Amino acid sequence: MNAITPIEATATTEECLDVLIVGAGISGIGMAVHLRKDCPGKSFAILDRREQLGGTWDLFRYPGIRSDSDMHTLGFAFAPWKHEKSIADGPAILEYLNEITDQYDLRSHMRFGQKVVSADWDSETARWTVTTEAADGTLSRVQGRFLFLGSGYYDYDDPYDAGFKGREDFKGQIIHPQFWPKDFDYTGKKVVVIGSGATAVTIVPSMAHGGAAHVTMLQRTPTWMVSRPARDKFANTLRKFLPEKVAYALTRAKNIFLQDLMFKRARNAPDKVKDFLTTQLRQTLGDNYDPQAFTPPYDPWDQRLCLVPDADFFTAINEGKASVVTDYVECFDATGIKLQSGKHLDADVIVTATGLKMVFAGKIACSVDGQPIDFSKTFYYRNCMFSNVPNMAGAFGYLNASWTLRVDIIGDYLTRLLNAMDANNVQIAVPALPDDQRPDEDDVFDFSSGYIQRAKHIMPRNAPTLPWRLNQEYRKDRVDMRQAPIDDGVMQFRRVRAKVDA
Repeated sequence: MNAITPIEATATTEECLDVLIVGAGISGIGMAVHLRKDCPGKSFAILDRREQLGGTWDLFRYPGIRSDSDMHTLGFAFAPWKHEKSIADGPAILEYLNEITDQYDLRSHMRFGQKVVSADWDSETARWTVTTEAADGTLSRVQGRFLFLGSGYYDYDDPYDAGFKGREDFKGQIIHPQFWPKDFDYTGKKVVVIGSGATAVTIVPSMAHGGAAHVTMLQRTPTWMVSRPARDKFANTLRKFLPEKVAYALTRAKNIFLQDLMFKRARNAPDKVKDFLTTQLRQTLGDNYDPQAFTPPYDPWDQRLCLVPDADFFTAINEGKASVVTDYVECFDATGIKLQSGKHLDADVIVTATGLKMVFAGKIACSVDGQPIDFSKTFYYRNCMFSNVPNMAGAFGYLNASWTLRVDIIGDYLTRLLNAMDANNVQIAVPALPDDQRPDEDDVFDFSSGYIQRAKHIMPRNAPTLPWRLNQEYRKDRVDMRQAPIDDGVMQFRRVRAKVDA
């Protein structure tokens, strides 16, 4: 390896783990399995603020919670999805994650109830010191050679607040999906769900078929929607004749190809994709099709395409149990919502599915030698590391495909990196980017979704080409991450040399 520079360090007998993983959700579990498989000698811990694993899938408990990607791509490459339904509900996904956790003996490495509040890198000892806070305010510290951030991309404490006027005047109940009350009974109640994204499109049919008197989806702007069966006929047929792993791999490859094809088709020929989606909507909704309610002012995949499994959302509309209103909120009042058009929506329950608030690095105060890291001034390196930040990586999934696809390829890459460092007896790896060599910038977050636009200023920068980029083409990324040399002339390596007392 090139660019190996010894640095002085003071020897210490304090316990230090090889890898610290923040987050016991999909990203953290995926990284831990890659360590188990490819770096079996590495010590590691998984730190999570919650009291059980699952991350997003443990946090969200709203009616109908489900994946908005098929589980043959949202599932891991190393763990076949065995359920009949490809579009899975939250409990099934939690079951899947628990099975993987037990299969790879990860539970003994998980430390729950530990909110990571800060992480500081010490160059002399080549260690991250991570400070965690328990529910009672007790602070603890743990050290690690390498830090992996699998803490997700949105604020667990504070969802996006659209700032609706008159909230205090409403006599019913206002709920944000992120904080759904346990055992909430909405039987016979009139419900208004504000929003038109994946969360709203999930909640509306679930509540409509779950006993609500009527559910109205109030949207400011329509969303492009596509219906597909919750069960993947191709996958379930293959499973009858082929070994589980082979059937899963073939289905996964098929779905990855179709996802990529749909996205590129939408970007290259948006009018044709609009026609396809509109035709499907017209056929599904029949006389209930309203162009104003289902024709967005943007092209497909300028925002994430909204998946409607088994057309359940449209079925609820056709049965008269749900409806869509396109308008702006003037204010809340005692009995519902006054709209800017002058109309009024009566409501007993208002669900504010108005979006998430994105954060980066889980709001952890990260620093190098006491100097805070401003991630917005760094560049992504190989989809997971950050310019001039040593021994740190993180997972931010695809915007145009399943999140887990990225987790798998960066897990492969990082274990290659760790093994190469061991083989060459180096302890520090830094994607080096001198100030005078900063590349031109490119916007990989060119999606019009509000939650993305509101957070672009906090995200790391991106170049037009790899390696300084969070790329959005999985199939190309998979090849690059597997074949790119670890010692690529950009990554710099250093050894720690202990001081010897005279």
